[in-house]
Amino acid sequence: MVRALLASGRIQRGIAIENKSQPFRNSIATLAGLPAEVRFADGLAGLQPGEADSLSICGMGGEQIVRILRGHPDRVPPLLVLQPNRRADLIRRWGIDHGFHLVDEQATAGKRAFVILRMQRVESSHRPDPAYDRLDLEAAVLFGPHLIRRWEPAFVDRLAEERDYLTDMTKRSPASAERLSAIQRLLAN
Repeated sequence: MVRALLASGRIQRGIAIENKSQPFRNSIATLAGLPAEVRFADGLAGLQPGEADSLSICGMGGEQIVRILRGHPDRVPPLLVLQPNRRADLIRRWGIDHGFHLVDEQATAGKRAFVILRMQRVESSHRPDPAYDRLDLEAAVLFGPHLIRRWEPAFVDRLAEERDYLTDMTKRSPASAERLSAIQRLLAN
């Protein structure tokens, strides 16, 4: 990720943080000779407060991403680009609760769509996130306010597919029932 960002000119300097030996060694080899540093640490423990102006975390579940963000709140920079493998709703909820507005979100193409969230810290954490204005908050947190507003065919198809799957379940967990109810409300509009 850091190499691609450097190559595209989107960043001038990067810090990669790895918490496992092999990825740490791989990152050292990949970033050799570039204006980048590789650190062996767990999450944001590898940064000092104010050291970074943006952060990208990709390729893990929303639970783990939120754990990293909560671990050192004083080290979370103002701009975040987050790509969870699952449970993007936990990240959206974290943003609402911690003064980060959801500036944009995109879903990747393909059978298993991943969501990429771009969040920005706001000066006043008491100002509601405009991304959620006039939307069913529960549904928007679960499925993404920007994705709901765009209402693209692939997104609607994924909602309908999940609705059908959840409807066919003989036994639903409370979380599954909540998702089904939110999907039904969205598709009814």
